Amino acid sequence: MVAPQCYSNKHILNAQVAIRSPCCRKWFDCAECHVEQEDHPLLQQLDMTFACKKCKKCFRKDVESFEDCDEYCPHCDNHYVLDAITPTPALQVEGEDARIDARMLKDDRVRTAPERRIFDVKDAADRLG
Repeated sequence: MVAPQCYSNKHILNAQVAIRSPCCRKWFDCAECHVEQEDHPLLQQLDMTFACKKCKKCFRKDVESFEDCDEYCPHCDNHYVLDAITPTPALQVEGEDARIDARMLKDDRVRTAPERRIFDVKDAADRLG
């Protein structure tokens, strides 16, 4: 089998494998991508075909006899069964590139109080009487 051309997934940000759908024999990163792109429901089977995004090799897994050791690619040991990270909307202030202009960044460093001495000219009248 030839590994598919894998693009970034907008539903699951940390997808490690692409899944071949048994109904139309196309590659998708998740079931939601199949629903968006195809006009038929996803056919579910117990034998699934995966393509690892790290080594670009394909492999099959039987879902009925899935064990802890089956969470890794058999070719490169990439751990592909992970908790999904989904995109979350965020409201942020847009600014220029912080590497060029860092005026919008807050400086969280703590300023130390200036050291006070007996012979400080500003406090000399209070100290010497």
